[in-house]
Amino acid sequence: MNISYKWLKEYVDFDLTPQEVCDALTSTGLEVDALEEVQSIKGGLKGLYVGKVLTCEMHPDSDHLHVTTVDLGKGEPQQIVCGAPNVAAGQKVIVADLGCVLYDGDKEFVIKKSKLRGVESLGMICAEDEIGIGTDHAGIIVLPEDAVVGTPAAEYYHLESDWLIEVDITANRADALSHWGVARDLYAWLKQNGYKTATHRPVVDDFAVDNNSLPIDVVIENTEACKRYACVSITDCEVKESPEWLKNKLSVIGLRPINNIVDITNYVMMALGQPLHCFDADMVKGHKIVVKTMPEGTPFVTLDGEEHKLSDRDLAICNAEEPMCIAGVFGGKGSGTRRTLCSRVLTSIPRGFVSRPAVMV
Repeated sequence: MNISYKWLKEYVDFDLTPQEVCDALTSTGLEVDALEEVQSIKGGLKGLYVGKVLTCEMHPDSDHLHVTTVDLGKGEPQQIVCGAPNVAAGQKVIVADLGCVLYDGDKEFVIKKSKLRGVESLGMICAEDEIGIGTDHAGIIVLPEDAVVGTPAAEYYHLESDWLIEVDITANRADALSHWGVARDLYAWLKQNGYKTATHRPVVDDFAVDNNSLPIDVVIENTEACKRYACVSITDCEVKESPEWLKNKLSVIGLRPINNIVDITNYVMMALGQPLHCFDADMVKGHKIVVKTMPEGTPFVTLDGEEHKLSDRDLAICNAEEPMCIAGVFGGKGSGTRRTLCSRVLTSIPRGFVSRPAVMV
């Protein structure tokens, strides 16, 4: 189970370091297998600083290069040759100092002393795409006048690393298959050891049904395997790219963002441990969800395009005519989301099934 250190802090108050959190969780029985720093920008902007261009002259042997002197707030200004068309004296800029490592995908290169057409260059004035904060390469980054010379770029952009905590969850600890579940264990440890702390459960007070324009009937035929099944239908929603905060949360714990509808179901699952699946309401034939087992050998194609044969013990979430997903395990091909019906499986994982992250692709 992958847990984000920063996400965990949203649910429980603590001042422990990432390693101290790992030690505390292990002592409670949630053994930590690994701790890894995760940088939202590769390299963490190390070696990059706010500088000020003091002078800017045309290169004596080039019609597009400029020779600049740049103040990095550490003594003598540095001479830097820059090819950007928008560089000018008086600008506040982001500078890669000597020794800084910049990345281009899996490739990396170190900023070293160099000569460009015979003129020495002691650094690099950077564009957005060169340091990973954007995609613009039309020119160098020009900062507001109030940017403080010498400020590390990581500090200027408020860049913070997260830490990925890999917890080995045993079969009897399904309650810890979420950030909220792990937060409760950490809270208990903090209280037991005399720390001042509090928990903050996600607030759902604003949730309310505002119309019944898309009714979906739910029928549970196999009540032994599924005691309760609930769903909510959503209309007039736009399927699009998720906001950055949501994509970042999922990326840190190793889930690939898909779109806002799929991503929010993954978010809820990883936050609270509640598996979710969204169906396109147009694909729910008969506007009915039926929870039941299917005859032995019933063909079923999952979201990854693989065809499977269901057994008579595989609990399926069906529409009025056919299965749409294997309960708590995997969604079916063709039930993707346009207008959505979000289903919430509460106790629909029968004996012999295990909920796993693959329930959401």
